[in-house]
Formats: sequence, C-alpha cells, structure tokens
Amino acid sequence: MVGIPQNLETASNRAFCNYCPGFCCYRLPGSILFVTATDINRIARHFQLSDGEVRKRFIEKRNTFKVKDDGSCIFLHDGKLNKRCSIHMARPQQCQDFPYDEPCPYLGREDLLETIYPLMEKSLGSTLLSTVAYPSLDQLLHSS
Repeated sequence: MVGIPQNLETASNRAFCNYCPGFCCYRLPGSILFVTATDINRIARHFQLSDGEVRKRFIEKRNTFKVKDDGSCIFLHDGKLNKRCSIHMARPQQCQDFPYDEPCPYLGREDLLETIYPLMEKSLGSTLLSTVAYPSLDQLLHSS
C-alpha cells in the first residue's frame, strides 16, 4: 500500500477507522451510499422523527443521503479530525460494514486520496489538516 505503515494493513482495518477523518463520508463520482428502509427507520428513531420526515429532510434520489457542498455526508461534523459522524450509533448498515473486512481503499489508492483530500480541506480547514494531529496529503502518500 502507498504510504501506509504496515501495522495499519490489517484484514479488518478497523483500528485506523477510530482515527480517520472520514474518508468514506464523501461522495465521489460513481459511488453511492445505499440507505435502506431499515436504515431510515433506525435514523428516525434516533431523531424521534417519522420515517417519512427522515426521507424528506435527509434523503435524496430515494435511497441515499443528501450531501453538503463539499460532497460530504450531511451528518458529518465539520472542523473535527475524528469521531465526525453525528449519527454514529444510528448510521446506515453500509457505513457500519465498511471497509467490508478489507483494507481501507482510501489508504491504498493514491488516486482516491488525491481526490478526497481537497474535499476534506474544505470541511476541516487547511489549518486543521496541517497540524501534528493529522498528516498532510504528501505525508500520507510518501511515508513508509
């Protein structure tokens, strides 16, 4: 994998998720988060809303979340480096299952990082990304 220390390349790769700023929470061209009726019901209970109200407020194209201008999920907190999902306990099954017992594709593919990082800068602010708490794109791509 490009630029990722070997100890993060585990089968489930869940350890990295705890410190990830939400690479998978941005809609990239060709990708979709499929939100099921069960997911909508779970989110409705979380917000104490009806399923219909959740669909009206948060769902577009019948089965996916609306996104912010930067392409991020509407439930993603801005200005935080981790634990950014505001509905983490009620998140859709697809979010719960990712990366499907595989290494995170965002860590292993330079093209994905180069696409997602500018979007993250809009959400997190370039000041936050340049801190010691999170490496720069160059550090992610070229560290060993």
